[in-house]
Amino acid sequence: MLVDDSLINQLLIAMPGMLDPNFSTTVTLICEHNDEGALGIVINRPTTLKLSGLFEQLSVEDPDPEAASSPVLSGGPVGTERGFVLHGPEHSYENTLAVSDEIRLTLSRDVIDALATGQGPEKALVAIGYAGWEPGQLEDEMLANAWLNVPATPEIVFETPFAKRWDSAARTLGIDITCMSTDAGHA
Repeated sequence: MLVDDSLINQLLIAMPGMLDPNFSTTVTLICEHNDEGALGIVINRPTTLKLSGLFEQLSVEDPDPEAASSPVLSGGPVGTERGFVLHGPEHSYENTLAVSDEIRLTLSRDVIDALATGQGPEKALVAIGYAGWEPGQLEDEMLANAWLNVPATPEIVFETPFAKRWDSAARTLGIDITCMSTDAGHA
């Protein structure tokens, strides 16, 4: 297990030279990272799908209008048939992973049902799909300067407008990422 080198609760900020269209200008919250690989959720790619569409697919009747108007994110290119909910710690659900003291990831339907009735977590992001890395792959990408990383904050994960998350996350390092060169090197 990668205890000291774990990237859990880190935001991966795609470097300007990221060529993979799945990750260009993305911010990804790492939710799990161990010797079996890593799992993250892209937090700045809203889709045109709203929760109302997801509620309809799941046959939820009379959903909460505020929740129904929330966007569904593209959480990554893997497992796009699965839903993931990032939320605060105030509620507990059947299949929940603590990413940090302030952020949870739930994979069970009960959180969607709670959101639909207006009884869900106050802060929540619903994503379809996730970003996944094989053992050692993420570490190799970090060494190749594909990503910057910063500690995740609930403010960036839940409150910063989607379009500003990439720049805002980089600015926590004091970097204007839009001015960075696409060339990388090691000192």
